[in-house]
Amino acid sequence: MDRQVKKNSGPGLKGLPMELLESIETFSKQLGISRIALVGGAVRDSIMQGTCENNPNEIKDIDLVVEGSAIELASFLHVHLGNSRVTELHIYPIYDTAEMKIDGWSFDLASARVETYSDFGENPQVTNSDLESDLARRDFTINSIAFDCSLGVLIDPFKGKADLSNGHLAFLHPRSVAEDPTRVIRGARYGARLKFELTPSALQQVRSTLIDWPWRWQHGDPIEIAPPALSTRLRLEFELLLSNEPWEDALKKLQSWGALSMLDKKLQQDKNLVRRINWAARLGVEKLTALVAGAEDSLNLGERLKLARHEIKNLEDSQKFEIKLLNLSLEENLSLWPASRWCNEIESNNLRPQAVALCICKGIPMWKQLLGWWGRWRKIKSPISANKLIDSGWEAGPELGEKLRDLRYEEIDRLISRKYIPLRRT
Repeated sequence: MDRQVKKNSGPGLKGLPMELLESIETFSKQLGISRIALVGGAVRDSIMQGTCENNPNEIKDIDLVVEGSAIELASFLHVHLGNSRVTELHIYPIYDTAEMKIDGWSFDLASARVETYSDFGENPQVTNSDLESDLARRDFTINSIAFDCSLGVLIDPFKGKADLSNGHLAFLHPRSVAEDPTRVIRGARYGARLKFELTPSALQQVRSTLIDWPWRWQHGDPIEIAPPALSTRLRLEFELLLSNEPWEDALKKLQSWGALSMLDKKLQQDKNLVRRINWAARLGVEKLTALVAGAEDSLNLGERLKLARHEIKNLEDSQKFEIKLLNLSLEENLSLWPASRWCNEIESNNLRPQAVALCICKGIPMWKQLLGWWGRWRKIKSPISANKLIDSGWEAGPELGEKLRDLRYEEIDRLISRKYIPLRRT
């Protein structure tokens, strides 16, 4: 079925499938669920489409909160709507949540819940509750607005609609950042995307919390004891920021708030951060890895964030190679090296292209020569193939390999000395 939007339905809501929401609410009553509400980004963005100049993109995902079992409702909808309308369904019993696609719309269903924190930065303990308690656990007032599908009214206990009109990002309570510091990263994402700013009290909370540092882990402590909000969940938020948002603006906001100190104090002061990540985008390096590469101890930070093992390896190899080049530069002028010497130095260390690209992103001395290898030199082959050498009397073995390497190096120097071969930027 086509994605149809019933216009001018609901109090100030636009861009939503109101008829489908009415059908879901009707099915929920048949199941015995007394209350179901539209919450989060869909409500926020729908209101903005009707009232604000900074309109977000088309609404793609819809969050529903159920006072009851979200899984039971999802299964009930699947049975009654059928496979032709419900084209995807994923159930998560541990969290009593479900993801499904109905009539082309993506829905996340969750049971209304309240969250309590045993310690700051830890994962919260979740218990079922009501809609009002669910709204109170959220990050910003603009995300704590709900549309009660049963009553057909907006519920706005924290005046989020006013903050939407004023372009404000306000936390719900004084412990928001201490309980979950990843809320600051989300604030930068929303701020960059919607052109919103933290309220003075929210900015003060960010800065004072980072100064107080209420978490049981501190920089220099074993990474194993870092709470999830300063490790895995922090990584996930930065991955979202760098992949789906105007990340340059978001990172500038985080630096202006002092928030990059959650990662590393050197990154907080890093003036080359944007350049490094822009180069990463050109060279196919993971943006988060490029961000981490500028840290005082990039390997430690990478381990804390639990980056993929191959990304840790790239960080380690690029760091070792940078140190090696620094030591070599004390003995000789690297700028006088021919292209073949650079190829030999890189390839004899078994450096992967991504590790070399990371050195380029970091802008280390002689990065232009590394760029030459990455962009073209490594792709130049020997003008004579192994088969032709064997036909001329060479035997297969190490000596043949060395001969092919020497012929390749000669070809590289011949081409480079004849005419500079620039990198084709992508």
